[in-house]
Amino acid sequence: MLGDWKGINNVAESKFLRFLEIVFPRCKKLVIVINRKEELQKVFLDLDESAKQIVLPMIDDVVFLEEQLAELKKYPFISINPANKAQQKATAAGKQYKEFLQQYNNCIKILLSLVNSDAGDEESPLRLYMKELIKGNA
Repeated sequence: MLGDWKGINNVAESKFLRFLEIVFPRCKKLVIVINRKEELQKVFLDLDESAKQIVLPMIDDVVFLEEQLAELKKYPFISINPANKAQQKATAAGKQYKEFLQQYNNCIKILLSLVNSDAGDEESPLRLYMKELIKGNA
């Protein structure tokens, strides 16, 4: 029953977003963010409920970090001393970009591990070899 209502809300929500995009062109950024969030949520539909409770807030973080990284790309990452061109220094935007990129990569790794953990029930050849090696020593 609840799933049916979620579907209705998603349809109504997407129609509303299209309306906003047409009427208010400045809201396009909001529409892009919500569309990206929906794209990421579709990837994780098949997960069990306990995993979804972890994934859904992380998706919000990923979308936020993508926004921040795109915004920081507009600023220079290195400042150059006009008197001595060999002297260069990382700017605050460059440092912040580096920190956000590390957080983004960590979130993506976690999300991919959740997707890939359900995908393959087969063990890798390395794990099989290590199990045989452990059995041989025991």
